Amino acid sequence: MASQYGGVIDELVSGEWVEPGTGKRYSIPPDDIVIARTLDGAESGLVTKQHGDKSLIVVSDPFTHEALGKRVYAALKNAGHNVSEFVWQTPKCSEEGVTQVQQGTKGADVMIAVGSGTINDSVKYASYLDGREYSVFATSPMNAFTTNTASVSFGGFKKSITCHGAKGIFFDLSVLAQCPKRLMSAAYADVICRTTAQVDWLMSNLLFQTPYAETPYTLLAYDEDLMVDNASAMLEGDIDALGMLTRISAIMGLGTSFTQTTHSGSMAEHMISHYIDMFSGENHPGTSHGEQVGVATVTMSKLQNMILRSDTPPVMSPTVISEPTLLKKYGAEMAATMTEQTGIKALDAAKADKLNQYFSDNWAEFRGRFDTIMLPFERLEKSMRAAGCQITHNDLGVDRNFYREAVCDARYIRDRFTMLDIAGDSGQLQAFADNGG
Repeated sequence: MASQYGGVIDELVSGEWVEPGTGKRYSIPPDDIVIARTLDGAESGLVTKQHGDKSLIVVSDPFTHEALGKRVYAALKNAGHNVSEFVWQTPKCSEEGVTQVQQGTKGADVMIAVGSGTINDSVKYASYLDGREYSVFATSPMNAFTTNTASVSFGGFKKSITCHGAKGIFFDLSVLAQCPKRLMSAAYADVICRTTAQVDWLMSNLLFQTPYAETPYTLLAYDEDLMVDNASAMLEGDIDALGMLTRISAIMGLGTSFTQTTHSGSMAEHMISHYIDMFSGENHPGTSHGEQVGVATVTMSKLQNMILRSDTPPVMSPTVISEPTLLKKYGAEMAATMTEQTGIKALDAAKADKLNQYFSDNWAEFRGRFDTIMLPFERLEKSMRAAGCQITHNDLGVDRNFYREAVCDARYIRDRFTMLDIAGDSGQLQAFADNGG
């Protein structure tokens, strides 16, 4: 079946996309990605193309079952497939949740996920652990469907696990158009974070020679400007705008295919979101990953613009890791993990001196490297408001003091060097967070 809104994705699936400038030809792991106005009546053909006559089980939750799961199951059943279904009543993408999926789907060769982030990541990881294939019918336009990683909680600590991707990824825009508008806004937020993630990743490369690749951003650039300038259209029922958002979301997720890492779309803004999930406990506002990433993207854009637009470079000091403070706030196990992760990227006196000398000699040239990749804060905020995204911690329903802690302490949960580390080690982060982040 033709992917009506595939664009460059179709070239990637067929192995025909050639990167401008390098002449390198790329292909991607998913065997099929289809974005169409409707897939009604095409379900059996799409699944058969990927999985033949293997036994199937359709996995959904009560909401996604009603939205699409029962239609997919009926279509496969009526076409003669050996198919059953598992409607997961209490979905949670955690170690325990993945075990529930494994147990609830025993006996089937292939899992067909129908849903969004929780269903997709849980099925992705469960099928990987079991050595089974899976494909997915999406119910929202998010980027997690095309990654080969799953975001899973282990003992309350969120980890991005490299596993495998879906063989087939199917987006029915007539279904996506019926999803809550907040999910569309969340999907928008989770791709507009390209700007903050790229700044952080390039900065780490320039300062510490960590691996970096332009390929994911070359692909995203096909659509980003048009998406930003027409941010409100998807909420107004424009199916072409929704198709474009879905395409750019899929491309965002494919970044891992080119880099074997999530760095291209997941840096400090994701760390802040993970902090909210990990430490808000019973006070979690019930917001989605994308919504939290959106607010954190606004925060990080403000911080990045503040530091990189300054004529004066930051003055770096050795990283301070207060183990007693971490122990008191987060407990022994979490404090140990945070200390270990931060220690990997921490600056000692020699590294801090080296950075200060580099900034002193090269500040104008260094910050100039970000001029073409960093969205001006005003443009970013305007587009996100037009897309219906949450902008502040108040929009999320997150307590101000807790969000301030998230901005200050998120840097400790991962070894990725970001603008949070620049601000923290130059004595600017606490004041930035105190002033509203």
